[in-house]
Amino acid sequence: MPAKSTTIYQLKITLQGSKPPIWRRVQLQSNITLDVLHDIIQTAMGWTNSHLHHFYVGGSFYSNPDFDLEETGDESRIKISQILTGLKDKFSYEYDFGDGWDHQIVLEKILPVEPDQKYPCCVKGKGCCPPEDIGGIWGYQSFLAALNDKKHPEHADALEQLEWIGGFIDPEEFDLAEVNERLAELS
Repeated sequence: MPAKSTTIYQLKITLQGSKPPIWRRVQLQSNITLDVLHDIIQTAMGWTNSHLHHFYVGGSFYSNPDFDLEETGDESRIKISQILTGLKDKFSYEYDFGDGWDHQIVLEKILPVEPDQKYPCCVKGKGCCPPEDIGGIWGYQSFLAALNDKKHPEHADALEQLEWIGGFIDPEEFDLAEVNERLAELS
């Protein structure tokens, strides 16, 4: 983590195309770099960090240089304060290029540091993280439709997938305390 910042950014991270919307509202130091933000997004959303990712900012891509992606800048060299300079500024983050989990990141507030608050932290969220490798947002929505309709032609396949992902899914589940416990491990 970088040196302590005097400014906190409140970001809303929304999984694009999700209905109902899946999102997290996080507060973090304004001087962190994109590689640190990647870890925060993975943790807050509930992803497993098993796939490639990149950020798309003002016409340029940034990612982990170890991925060796063409025409992509080093995410560890860009601070979010260089990108987000005013309220409602935004950029994109894509996780898993096969499934294409696109996230929009918006600067909602610029706040002073609260002395007793640990950062990063999640202050609110909605919806559970979709399972990895389910085919993106459309695959997830198809999976839920088949799972919830016993007459659906793919209901049996959806039940099999459900077993593969742990036997239970509540698309509306969100546990703020659990997310913050995981985020605390990052600091």
